[in-house]
Amino acid sequence: MVNVGIEAMNIFGGSASVDVTDLANHRRLDTARLENLMMKEKAVALPYEDPVTYAVNAAFPIVENLSEEEKKRIELVISCTESGVDFGKSLSTYIHDYLGLNRNCRLMEIKQACYSGTAGFQMAVNFILSQTSPGAKALIIATDISRFTVAEGGDALTEDWAYAELSAGAGAVALLVSEKPVIYQVDVGANGFYGYEVMDTCRPVPDSEAGDSDLSLLSYLDCFENAFMEYKKRVVNADYRDTFQFLAFHTPFGGMVKGAHRTMIRKMAKVSVKELEEDFKNRVWPGIQYCQRIGNAMGATVFLSLASTIYNGNFDVPRRVGCFSYGSGCCSEFYSGTVTPAGASHLRKMKIEHHLNDRYTLTLAEYDKLLKNNISVKFGTRNVELDFDIIPGAKAAIKGKKRLLLKEIKEFHREYVWGI
Repeated sequence: MVNVGIEAMNIFGGSASVDVTDLANHRRLDTARLENLMMKEKAVALPYEDPVTYAVNAAFPIVENLSEEEKKRIELVISCTESGVDFGKSLSTYIHDYLGLNRNCRLMEIKQACYSGTAGFQMAVNFILSQTSPGAKALIIATDISRFTVAEGGDALTEDWAYAELSAGAGAVALLVSEKPVIYQVDVGANGFYGYEVMDTCRPVPDSEAGDSDLSLLSYLDCFENAFMEYKKRVVNADYRDTFQFLAFHTPFGGMVKGAHRTMIRKMAKVSVKELEEDFKNRVWPGIQYCQRIGNAMGATVFLSLASTIYNGNFDVPRRVGCFSYGSGCCSEFYSGTVTPAGASHLRKMKIEHHLNDRYTLTLAEYDKLLKNNISVKFGTRNVELDFDIIPGAKAAIKGKKRLLLKEIKEFHREYVWGI
């Protein structure tokens, strides 16, 4: 059997962000609850950024580092998103075009809430394992943005849902999947999946979200336990505490992950409160750090956590990382793989930390201005020319960078430009 996994990986966390504590104060929310959110900043999509620009800007540094022959071996491009801009045309067609990839390539899109990135990744893994095209590569891009407000009406909307604004982010993760798993080598066949119908969160209209935060938490916990128990059935002697040196979670917000980890380890092992806190700090905390600077990027979030784990964890020797992916509605999966010192070193060359530090920090007045302007680029917009001057400071911060931006929408077709 061939090796398979992530050859290259990169994150795009947007061009702008807002401070979450400042936003909570601005909205007059109970800031005592911020400790449970574990959020610092959230990425904010500018009007001339969309899921396509996020995806291309995540993937471009990966593709740029490939030789022409290697680029030609990308035979599958999958966009994984719940933020699509067309009911029929996939984002992958735009992504493929602006990355200048070979036309002998399958292009498609996957939607299953926050599980979509894992769905695309597992499809790519199995494409490589099938060996129908030896040496081929797959480019998987999970990309999602929160350019919406909470849908009005309905008893299912709880007061807690107001806090979703604080954690609803935007981001994209690009994965090059191949027979050369430099970053993350998949444990083939080590998968536990679990899913059923539940109305915990949904997008009843393209640009709005609704849901029940309590039900969402319960579904997440239920799926985590049952997906892992299925993993245990398939992987002999798998142990939640001892098998994995690190754990990467889909992270709507940090407190949700901490609660899930605490519940699971108490069921699987007798530990003291002190031991539990140490275990969380050592195995889970490294994967939360990027999520608390980007927010919930839906389908991309579990891979934000994986990248954060690799970037911030200690990989002086090969270590196994267990991943839990959850998508509302719902579908979930627990899977694993190994990261070597060389893989960790390779990812650090992408300078993800520098990118996050280099984003423009929006004032609250600028942030509110963007919310009022979001209608200009909503789903189904037929014609619009984007104003790059809407936030002068953000424009100045982007200028001179190799970055794809949305220029205009002309008869529904989105047209992009490299740089301002």
